[in-house]
Amino acid sequence: MVWDAASGQPVKTLAGTNKMNAATFSSDDAWLATAGWDGNVTVWDTSSWQVVRLMPGNGQIVTSIAFSPDDKLIASAGYDSTVKVWDTITGALVHTYSGHTGTIWDVGFSRNGKWIASASSDKTVKIWKAPRTD
Repeated sequence: MVWDAASGQPVKTLAGTNKMNAATFSSDDAWLATAGWDGNVTVWDTSSWQVVRLMPGNGQIVTSIAFSPDDKLIASAGYDSTVKVWDTITGALVHTYSGHTGTIWDVGFSRNGKWIASASSDKTVKIWKAPRTD
């Protein structure tokens, strides 16, 4: 559900993702990415609240998503113990990072966009070199 913060009134119900676990805005607030139990990452246009991109997952629950600082990439992570990096514009899978042995609960980019951090139930935090976007 999208709410108007000033009035407290609902604006839009976002449908299509079964049990959403994660939501994050792009740096300019033009997009909202959501993910959940269906394993997909969905990108919404915040001016129309229409789906502009769907990154199909592998059926495993996604627990965390993050935009890169330049909004060109989205990282997703979850029950499959991998970090997937997607091209925001094309929806193409850019890279998959493997190495955790448990569910990944959080993923994020460094402020300069050069690194991705992931935190897992295997009691480790891993730092990955982010794919280049130039």
